[in-house]
Formats: sequence, structure tokens, C-alpha cells
Amino acid sequence: MCKFPVLLLTLLLHSLDIAAGGRTFLLKDYGVVPGADSLSVRIDRALTAIRQSIGKGERATVRFERGTYRFVPGESVVHDLYISNHDQVVHHPTALYLEAWDGITVDGAGSTFLCTGRMLPIAINHCSRTALKNLYVDFETPHISQVTITANTADGIRFKPSDEVEWRINDDRRFEASGPGWRLTYNTGIAFDGEHRYIVPQTSDLWIDMNDCRATENGEVVAPNWKNERLKAGTRVALRSYQRPAPAITVNETDGLSVKDVTVYYAEGMGIVAQRSANIHLDAFNVVPNYKAGRYFSTQADATHFVQCRGDITVENSLYEGMMDDAINIHGVYLRVRERMDSHTLRLCYEHEQAYGYLWGNAGDSVAFVRSATMDQLPHTNTIASIHGTSPKEFVVRFTEPLPAEICADEGYGAENLTWTPTATFRNCTVRNNRARGALFSSPRKTVCEDNLFDHTSGTAVLLCGDCNGWYESGAVRDLTIRRNRFVNALTNLFQFTSAVISIYPEIPHLDKSVTYFHGGTSGAIRIIDNVFDTFDAPLVYAKSTDGIVISGNRIKKNSDFEPFHPNREVLKFEHCKNVEALKF
Repeated sequence: MCKFPVLLLTLLLHSLDIAAGGRTFLLKDYGVVPGADSLSVRIDRALTAIRQSIGKGERATVRFERGTYRFVPGESVVHDLYISNHDQVVHHPTALYLEAWDGITVDGAGSTFLCTGRMLPIAINHCSRTALKNLYVDFETPHISQVTITANTADGIRFKPSDEVEWRINDDRRFEASGPGWRLTYNTGIAFDGEHRYIVPQTSDLWIDMNDCRATENGEVVAPNWKNERLKAGTRVALRSYQRPAPAITVNETDGLSVKDVTVYYAEGMGIVAQRSANIHLDAFNVVPNYKAGRYFSTQADATHFVQCRGDITVENSLYEGMMDDAINIHGVYLRVRERMDSHTLRLCYEHEQAYGYLWGNAGDSVAFVRSATMDQLPHTNTIASIHGTSPKEFVVRFTEPLPAEICADEGYGAENLTWTPTATFRNCTVRNNRARGALFSSPRKTVCEDNLFDHTSGTAVLLCGDCNGWYESGAVRDLTIRRNRFVNALTNLFQFTSAVISIYPEIPHLDKSVTYFHGGTSGAIRIIDNVFDTFDAPLVYAKSTDGIVISGNRIKKNSDFEPFHPNREVLKFEHCKNVEALKF
């Protein structure tokens, strides 16, 4: 008499499990446990078995047992991926690889992925309805070597490497660090104030002469040719190269991704890179130094980076600190016109050495064209009829309508895919103590930057760029609100495009010949309202080639924390702009 109620209860609980997110699989049941060898292979086998056991459209949660999982390149599955804005290594030993999943949640349960050598911790490729949560990512021996200045005299700089740095003075009498599968000497670095953790003002990218070094008996290094009076005893210097083989997480051709409560301590590239993907939500996705290891640095480049994405990008409730580049960068890619094949057909190419290898567009996508020299966008837009890749860097694109006669290779034109552009929200985040800039936005769709703290971002806090000459990162901003943010002592150093705390700086080689305006295009297209600027220096907003700016309700709090030094002494400065409504602070 009891069998039927028990069966009914079992079916009810099973249906509730499905409704709440599908079935849950414990990876320990598949041999994926802390301390196991060949973890990447074990994870691949587990995912294959799980995929075979679930029904079509059924969600699955795979859960790690909490612990530290150590990944070694030689024991990891290698996947071939082109990753934008990184060195095109292509072959990536990968810890966790998700491909063609529809409806999967990976729950780290508070675990740490500890990688060694050079590898890609996490890749999400051609997936949908995917979630990643409760996870830490770090490397056992970072490729950035942190040292502490112990003395700075006329005889040079003396420093002590941190405990996690494996180092020696090599046969060329240079300081050399190494780890599994890599060895580096350095000639550049970033200096952090030992007490406050911000980047030392007016140091920017240090150029370091490491010739004729010698080691002392107490484990320090004397660098007699390294001279810099701003580097006081106690300063931490992150010695670095400009190599960036892989991010912590790469996302490709994926629609619907949630990342929550994930922290990246280090990667020899960016924190996360999403390319050709849509509808991404990062909540409490943190990129911060591993404080327990005594680090002042986090990633080698940006914390978050979105390339040729669409749908909605939301980044919120996150902390970004100590990166060697920006907190967030959202942009498309200009392809350069290399050949006009006929009235409807162009040969288009990726130009930047770190951006190629992925599909740029689809039939039916809308495309705009820009003159590289003046960044004037042509009134003509067109639609892709067909697109064919002839190499990782090149496409032959046929358009539905005839192309204007002026579009040719000789004059220098770029093509922008307007379909693959996202709406974006960046809110309730803290960006602090990092190199270069804070937030970069380059999308024509609605973008909101609100309720953030930009604390000692070193360079410009918010940048709107657009460049069809160097980085080839598109495109123009048409609808942006920057509101209720607090900017504390931004712009302590000069980096690229850093003309003010908020810098609207499209790269235009011949501004004097520009006919149109690159950013904006309507009244109040860019709104800078109700922000607080807590600053030691003069320039707050700089804008170039912009139509439609409103600056209102902002407050300035002047301080004397640092020595003013910026060459731009104007609070508000505009070049080749119109329809500017700038109320006094």
C-alpha cells in the first residue's frame, strides 16, 4: 500500500530537480578529485560520460569536490583556439574545456584551479545556457616576478625577489626568473607603493637596465644600472614581459553565459575574453592579487574583454585590482579593405597581430565603413550577402548592394560589423591600483556605467576610443551614460589616450581633415552626470570628434595627495566637438 506514494514522491522530487536546474553530477564519482593526476583528461572523460547520460535539452550541473586541483600542461588535453587580443599560440593545454554544451552549470564549490607553466585554465566554446560559479583560478609560479626595493642609491637599485619567484643571475649577468616550461629576463615593470598598493605616480612603464646584476649573500640582487629616484625602499615592482599567451577564461561563439563568484588571481593574459558571443552576465567576477602570496599584481592584461559580441553584456558587483591593463574593454574589430574585387565584393583583413582567427560576420549582417585617416564614417551601410574565409586573417565578402566607388584599398578604409555590437552595463564595481585605464566602451548600442568606484586607476578612468589605424578596435559610441561614479585620484600616470579622467579619444591621424564627428551623433548622446571627482590634478573630461555631450551635476573634491603634473591643464577640453552642454562643476 505504501509503494505508490513512495514512487509518486520520487517522481515529484525528480521533477523538482529538473525544474531547479536539471541533474547534478559529482565529479568525484568520475575520479576527478584534488591530488589526482591527469586532471584535464579525467574531466574530459567525465563530461563525455555525463553528456551521454542526459536527455536532449536537459540541464546538468557538474560539481567539483572542494579543494585544490593542480593542472600540468604535459598532462592536459590540448585544444586549438585563436584567442583575440592575445599572442596567437593556437595550441593550448587546457584544464577545463566545454564545447557544444546547451544548459550546463559548472560549480567549483569554492575550489582552486592551480595551473603550472603556460596553459589555458578554462575554455567555453560554442555553448549556450552555460554557468560557471564558485571557483578560484591561479598559477603556481606567475610569469610576473615581484620584487621589493630594499635600497636605492647612486650605486643603483638593490631588490629582493618574493619567495615564490624562482630566479638566478644568468651567464649574461642578468636577473632571470623561471618556471615549468618558461624562462624570462625583464627590462620593464610596474611600481606599486608598498604601503597603499597604488602605482607610484609618474612612473608608468618602467624601463629597467638589468645588465651586470649580482646576487648578495642574503638573497638580494644589486642592479647597478637600474636608476630611478622615484623608487623608494619598500616599493614593490612587478617585473613583466609583454607576452600574453592565454587568459584565465576564454569564451567563443557562446550565447548565454553566467559567471558568478569566480576569482582570478593571475593569468599570463587577461581574466576573461569573450569573442563572437552574446548575452554574458558577470556577477562577482573578481580579478585581484593573491594577497596571501603577498602579491600586488593580478593579470598580465585586462580583467575583462569583449570582442565582436552582441546581445547584452552585464558586469556588476566585481572587484578589479592590480591588473597590467584595463578592467573592462568592449569593442568590435575593424577589418581593413585590402582589395576591391568588383562592385559588390571586397577582400577584408584582420590587421592587428593579436586579433584574428575567428569569424567576423555572417550573411545578413549590417556593415559600415570608415576612412582610416579621418575616422569619418560613410553614410553608406551595406549587408553581407556571403562571407568566405581564405585564411585565419582574411575574408572575401560579397555585399547585397553596390559599394560606393570611393571604397578601395589605396585610400585606407575599414569595415565594421554593426550587427555584432552589444548593449552594455558596468555597475557597482571597484577598479583600483591598476595600470593603464579603467573602463573602455566602444559600442553604438546603449551603454551604462554607473555606481562604480574608480580608485587610483593610474591612467584614464573611462575611455572611449575607436581606432582603425593601430589596434583596429571599433567603434563609435552613440548612447552612453556615465553616472553616480566616484573617481579617486585617477590619472597619476600617462598611458595611451589618457588626456583626462574621462577621455573621449578616437585615434584620428588627420583630425584637421575630418568632416563628420566620430562619437555621438544626437543631442545628449554621451551623458556624464552626478559623478564625484576626487582629484589632485586639473583635467577631468577631454573629448575629441564628438557630437552631443551633456556634463551636468558633477562635483569636484580637490586634494593634495600628489603633485599635479598632467600637461593638460584644462578641466574640460573639447576638440572638433559640437552640441556640448557642459555645466560648471
